[in-house]
Amino acid sequence: MKKFLLLAVFSLFSACNSEEMTTYYLIRHAEKDRTNKANRDPSLNKKGQERVKIWTNYFENIDLDAVYSTEYKRTMQTAKTIAENKSLEIQNYDPLKMYDAVFQKETKEKKVLIVGHSNTTPSFVNKILGEKKYKNMNDRDNSTLYIVTIKGDEKTSIIEIVN
Repeated sequence: MKKFLLLAVFSLFSACNSEEMTTYYLIRHAEKDRTNKANRDPSLNKKGQERVKIWTNYFENIDLDAVYSTEYKRTMQTAKTIAENKSLEIQNYDPLKMYDAVFQKETKEKKVLIVGHSNTTPSFVNKILGEKKYKNMNDRDNSTLYIVTIKGDEKTSIIEIVN
């Protein structure tokens, strides 16, 4: 009887811990070239290329299942090396349709990197959380990482500064 009770408790504990988790890592693109104010789709500048190395090192030991980016040069350039190191294709997303039912289904129980912009990144986090927790990022902030986890009905978020 004692063995049965112990086995039942262990099985219940295992079942509770086996609930799968979804993790979203959301970052803003690296530093962009600001020399031509009329250019709405600039590439990364030299500092941005260095930032890409920082992000690549950060994600080196994190098993990602998918990498998403808007279609702008700076977001694609930020995501490129990380995706290549993980043997993943960058998937584009429309910031106007972020976290829709299709995206939720495709990313459920996965670890996903999402590269966006100073306004779309916190908005995306808020959409996932279902609350307006974060404001737009400062236009010079390229080092903030939002990590959102979903386990069952529980959603949590943290912010890290990665330099």
